[in-house]
Amino acid sequence: MTTEPTSSDLNRLNLLYTDVEGSLRESLHDLLTARCTPERVVAVYDGDRELGLGLWRSLSVDLGLAGLLVPQDRDGAGATAREAAVVLEELGRFVAPVPFLTSAIVATTALLHGDDDETLGQLAAGGRTAALVVPFSASATSFRPTIRAQRDGTLSGRVTSVVGALEADLLVVPVSTEDGVELHTIEAAAAGVSVVPVVSLDMTRQLADLDFSGARSTQVTAAESGDAAVRDALELGAALLASEQLGVAQWCLDHTVSYLRDRKQFGRPVGGFQAIKHRLADLYVVVESARAAARYAAVTATDDHPDRRVAASLAQAYCSEVAVKAAEECVQLHGGIGMTWEHPAHLYLKRAKADQIAFGSAGAHRLRLGELVGLPYPIMRHANNLESVLTYEGTSEAHQLVMARPSPERPPSADPGARPTDTPTFRSTEERP
Repeated sequence: MTTEPTSSDLNRLNLLYTDVEGSLRESLHDLLTARCTPERVVAVYDGDRELGLGLWRSLSVDLGLAGLLVPQDRDGAGATAREAAVVLEELGRFVAPVPFLTSAIVATTALLHGDDDETLGQLAAGGRTAALVVPFSASATSFRPTIRAQRDGTLSGRVTSVVGALEADLLVVPVSTEDGVELHTIEAAAAGVSVVPVVSLDMTRQLADLDFSGARSTQVTAAESGDAAVRDALELGAALLASEQLGVAQWCLDHTVSYLRDRKQFGRPVGGFQAIKHRLADLYVVVESARAAARYAAVTATDDHPDRRVAASLAQAYCSEVAVKAAEECVQLHGGIGMTWEHPAHLYLKRAKADQIAFGSAGAHRLRLGELVGLPYPIMRHANNLESVLTYEGTSEAHQLVMARPSPERPPSADPGARPTDTPTFRSTEERP
């Protein structure tokens, strides 16, 4: 259970965007508007990687975004998670095919636990990119290393569904040893390393399967700190991914509202119909709620706040589903055009669905959130409406875990609406204690 923040701790948190963050957003928005059009993003699905390479060069070298989280004394920009969150909002708004999340956030955070300043300087300068070799679905609580160090010092093992590996020059590999988990670095093109592309739902962030067979690497952290390095990186990745999901949801809302203002049916704008207004109002509420959750996660991560783990799981559990909801509404409310390849709505739906399982599913984060705040497990098991707590019951890890445990208080044949037998019932007011 986390340390409960005091009221003074909460009052010091400022969730509003600063002038610096506003300027950063404006510069990035202008660049992406000119360079990252939907037509160019769609071309990525046909194998055209020119957009991603050129755009990342502009973002990392010209704007210096690759080194945002690297301290100034280690040749970085010395910025914080707040600025990184703003960048991810804009990248999500344009579904930009760049490795900012995988290299500048996740891999860089893991390497900050080591002492390889030369590599950090190269990443911060934008000359190289890196990827943390873990499954895209791995979370801070579910991560288990599958690469082992052999007696001759080489690495062997396999990791599937790694994100960012295809664009990476350097691989950051968690290695299981007898003493614990070490972090090693190895060139992606080194002998003994196989990187095989995987056809992915979101081809703007394509996955790959990696095999290591007799590959020689460089150790960058001791066994005592490697596990913490990986889990901190995955936790920060989950916290800031919520900002990207917010950007996806915001684009879907803005473009759906704009379309429904112009599209006419029966002589009036489609957006003027009452049922459509209700759907848009509901979508606006959840998107604004997602903004609050994402900002809280970014700000608490910046200040190393005692509530940061709670904020990260809360944001990821909520924002991942809001992004999918917004993308689905965008497709549906655009009508027939929303179903076509020519309209960019499918790009946002694919990114939202792929992000939904990144760094842990919404159900996994709900379970972790319950543990962090000390919520007793039977509370979830006895919930009258389990689906309101654990949505997407067919795929939710949490739902599968909860439903896998039989409830001894309620036999299978009992009425689903009946009270559990351990809840007392009273026939009259005199019998109440």
